[in-house]
Amino acid sequence: MMPVVPPEEFWQGVEQFNQQEFYACHDTLEALWMEAFEPDKQFYQGILQIAVACYHLGNLNWRGAVILLGEGIGRLGDYQPVYEGVDVTELMTQSIELLKALQETGAEQVADFVKQLAVAETNDATSVSGNAVGRLPKISRVD
Repeated sequence: MMPVVPPEEFWQGVEQFNQQEFYACHDTLEALWMEAFEPDKQFYQGILQIAVACYHLGNLNWRGAVILLGEGIGRLGDYQPVYEGVDVTELMTQSIELLKALQETGAEQVADFVKQLAVAETNDATSVSGNAVGRLPKISRVD
């Protein structure tokens, strides 16, 4: 069976995700997800849920972020290591790290967590990797 090439809108959604435009990413990927068939449908939904989790986090909705990160990670497990040109294993690893950091932080500390996350995002990635804050996931393309 020939591998399916994802539609251009998918890569637009990936770009929005990586630019942390999570609401726009949600709109772009939701349109694809609603029209898709399996196995693509669950793949799009997993990425969509991680995007919405990051959106919730930006709004200090700890519970929404934790629930949707968990659901998105769960949906993507079968698509490792690479699916439709996406490094799924890397996306899952980053999402799991964020989920663990959020769970350790707790809902009461979500505002401080998001502030530290913003600082980590603006600093050089190498200087902050390994700290308890974590980072927002990025989608890596594999050709």
